[in-house]
Amino acid sequence: MRKIAILGATGSIGTQTLDIVRAQGDLQVTAMAAGHNIDLFETQIREFLPHLVSVWEEGDALDLKTRIADLNVKVVSGMDGLLAVACDPDSEILVTAVVGMIGLQPTVAAIQSGKNIALANKETLVTAGHLIMPMAKEYNVQILPVDSEHSAIFQALNGENSNKIDKILLTASGGPFRGKTREELSKVTLADALKHPNWSMGKKITVDSATLVNKGLEVMEAKWLFGVDLPQIQVVVQPQSVIHSMVQFVDGSIIAQLGTPDMRLPIQYALYYPKRKSLAGDRLDFAALTSITFEAPDTQTFRGLALAYEAMKSGGSMPTIYNAANEAAVALFLEEKISYLQITEIIEACMKSCTWIPAPKLTEILSTEAEVREWVAMKTDLHGSNYI
Repeated sequence: MRKIAILGATGSIGTQTLDIVRAQGDLQVTAMAAGHNIDLFETQIREFLPHLVSVWEEGDALDLKTRIADLNVKVVSGMDGLLAVACDPDSEILVTAVVGMIGLQPTVAAIQSGKNIALANKETLVTAGHLIMPMAKEYNVQILPVDSEHSAIFQALNGENSNKIDKILLTASGGPFRGKTREELSKVTLADALKHPNWSMGKKITVDSATLVNKGLEVMEAKWLFGVDLPQIQVVVQPQSVIHSMVQFVDGSIIAQLGTPDMRLPIQYALYYPKRKSLAGDRLDFAALTSITFEAPDTQTFRGLALAYEAMKSGGSMPTIYNAANEAAVALFLEEKISYLQITEIIEACMKSCTWIPAPKLTEILSTEAEVREWVAMKTDLHGSNYI
């Protein structure tokens, strides 16, 4: 019985992780953390019976304690609660399915506690890859990617450890606005941005996919996960989301991982690595597919991807500035306080204005995030829905 802990149990990755636990029968959830969806979380707790659970708000924790008073489950809250779940002594692997930089400190704590990490929280490596990867090596911990693209690369590299990578071909669907002009994008709504053509994801990552910021974050994550230089990572738009990513080796050979767009596959692969287990669901039907197409990303229209490359070239705390600015901007967009195009405008303005640190420590990464959020709050007219 493999024992796991989950950060972000009620989100898209968290619920699909629990689908796998339910289907396979040989995984045990020892600890879970959730945000604000207390109704769903209570249902999950009653089904999977972890001994430790955490919610963000203290008030929600008091409510949850009352609801599950009949169970032998400890309820904690806040960042201390996330850290407790991450370091739960009974778990072997931590699924980091929370969204945003809130996942950074618990991931660090889990690594230092000797936990393997099933990493869905890409912000951890985006902002602190220079700290996380050496730390994982020091504590002899595996970082197992859960993002479909990074899982695809990880699978393509299986057995190829001694062979040199020439290039990583990171695929993108192009999102719901592929092919649109900036003039057309000036008129899109939140509802439009949340209609991803292929994947079912949480709201924040769906918006990130619509701006191609998500692909920019994945470029940064790939650099740290696979130890390649930035020029070795090429983004390729593959609208059918059938090829999840590819690796080109120095002899010109390319290995790709293909499959239906189902996040349960990379989640399960990370949980059971290096073994593969049966997974119910649709299979790829090449006769029905008929074609797979490719195109270059439009980085002039979708500035989010171009800015990500600029952030990585600058290095230091610039990826943190990029990520924190995006988190703040997307939160405003989800509240319909700014327009779609203002998301990347805010990111670019923050990259020009906020303090750059060449080799940030963990405390400096967190202080950079705070500075960026304060800057965005100051520069955003929340009443007039205008970015200043």
